[in-house]
Amino acid sequence: MRAAVLHETGQEKLEVLDDIEAVGFGPGRVRLRIRATGLCHSDVSAMSGVLPQPAPFIPGHEGAGEVLDVGDGVTGLSAGDRVLVCWLPACGDCPSCKRGQTQLCLAGFMNAGTPNFKRSGGDVFGFAGTGTFTEEVVVGAGCAVPIPDDVPFEIAALIGCGVTTGLGAAINTAKVEAGSSVAVIGCGGVGISTIQGARVQGAAQIVAVDPVASRREAALRFGATEAVAPDGLADAKQRITGGEGFDYVFEVVGKSATARTAYENTRRGGTLCVVGAGAMDDTFQVNMFELFFDEKRILPSMYGGGDVLRSYERAIALWRAGRIDLESMITHRVRLDGINDALDQMRTGESLRTCIEI
Repeated sequence: MRAAVLHETGQEKLEVLDDIEAVGFGPGRVRLRIRATGLCHSDVSAMSGVLPQPAPFIPGHEGAGEVLDVGDGVTGLSAGDRVLVCWLPACGDCPSCKRGQTQLCLAGFMNAGTPNFKRSGGDVFGFAGTGTFTEEVVVGAGCAVPIPDDVPFEIAALIGCGVTTGLGAAINTAKVEAGSSVAVIGCGGVGISTIQGARVQGAAQIVAVDPVASRREAALRFGATEAVAPDGLADAKQRITGGEGFDYVFEVVGKSATARTAYENTRRGGTLCVVGAGAMDDTFQVNMFELFFDEKRILPSMYGGGDVLRSYERAIALWRAGRIDLESMITHRVRLDGINDALDQMRTGESLRTCIEI
């Protein structure tokens, strides 16, 4: 089958090959036919080495498609079912799951180091234990989540990661209060979803911050009350909050420099929510006096900070009700052969989300 492969970490281009085989099918596993997948910035970060991932590997973790076959012991799924791919399934038995923090379950990561593809030259890994830039993939049954018939594959793919992450940061993690002031630094797909989450929660002012003009324009369409370049944030802070700082600031870039900017623009007693996935050697620092004196809450948000299955259901319900716009987030569509064009679009910030139709 065809798949897009990164041969070595640090390469910028993927090679679309036609000699890939999905492996690992057996008890507790399912084989999926991928119909659509989103291109997330985490895929780019894994390619560059910011996020750890063995190579060679097939990127992609925002996918949706159909079940082709189920292994022994799999219940609740059968051939023909429409599903989205959950890249971080909950085991249900670990301490995190028993506390209700299923987004912190590490069971899904246990398979990330096991190759789930192969070709004549050897083993090939799938990003985050999945790898959706391919026609077929074999994953654990918990990674295949049934979706209603009225949810298109491309919408389901977005819900599988970016939408759930952004909405959840505002709703689950920060718990944005009605009437509050919000700033969102970084307005790609996850940032736009964060903006929509803050709007759903009833925030009065939502300032979108991004260096790319097209992303700022998009943020206004998705619920931001104003959008500024990074050098305009100080003025927005002064005008909107009287210089005090925003009630909630979301960092959706994954860099210590923007996290520090977010911290400095959060009011005393306010909330900094870190949503972006960054590098292990990039350190965010605060001094002990400001940490104590300003009493700012620093809240990381992993995969939306809540039970992902419930978060999927909530995203679908909000989409059906017209409370969030998911169709308009897909600003670039390509076939698998055009994936390097999509990567260029992602790197330049010219698209919010790319839908790769497989």
